[in-house]
Amino acid sequence: MKSTVTTFRVPGMDCPSEEQMIRLSLSSLDISKFEFDIPGRTVVITHRGEPESVLAKLQPLGFGAEIVSVEVSDSSLDERESPDEAGHRKTLWILLTLNALMFFIEGIVGWLDNSAGLLADGLDMLSDAAVYGIALFAVGRAASRKLQAARFAGAVEMLLALATFARVGYQMFHWFEPEPESMIGISLLALAVNVYCLFLISKEKDAGVHMKASYIFSANDVMANLGVIVAGFLVAYFNSPLPDWIVGGVIGLLVLSGAVRILRLK
Repeated sequence: MKSTVTTFRVPGMDCPSEEQMIRLSLSSLDISKFEFDIPGRTVVITHRGEPESVLAKLQPLGFGAEIVSVEVSDSSLDERESPDEAGHRKTLWILLTLNALMFFIEGIVGWLDNSAGLLADGLDMLSDAAVYGIALFAVGRAASRKLQAARFAGAVEMLLALATFARVGYQMFHWFEPEPESMIGISLLALAVNVYCLFLISKEKDAGVHMKASYIFSANDVMANLGVIVAGFLVAYFNSPLPDWIVGGVIGLLVLSGAVRILRLK
């Protein structure tokens, strides 16, 4: 069966995060190829079915997508290679184990040293461990089940974001002062773990919605780790817990943002 090649203009697509959201939103459709031109704000999609059905999935993202051109291709979507599901499972098990381990390390040190930033980052790692566990359930299942798994992961993220805000408020109410040395040291370890996780998942991110959700959360983790490291230096320099509280709240917002993006998928 012939496939359709549709070019879309997407004015709101200006960074790789928007690219990932587009891939996520179209994961339930029969698509064989994406060609993204982020500077040119266009994406060329090879798919089966009507272009309007693809556009209907893109419009809720709010990026201003519109159809530019439509062509019929002689290539068949059936020529696609099947995903390496065993490889996906191995990758996800590694990610789950590393994130669960870092949750315990950051959680314990953050609790003992009164760091809202480390505790928030630990909860973020726990949310990722939950994401990877759900993604393991989704490997080898239908696209609709993968989308359900991703949405459940988004709900878990939402709950943990609220827990993060609650903990930051508790730290502020009791005026807990963190240990900057532990903030910096543990966050450097967490950063190394998350960079490795991002490297692993970047090779699998096109394998389905569950893998792409994992990629989004890992990218957020790297930014969160850098934030805690900077906050640790600021706490030491100003001798004030305020930077720790701020970074804890910002990490909570990152977790919340990731949750909202996944829950908006259709």
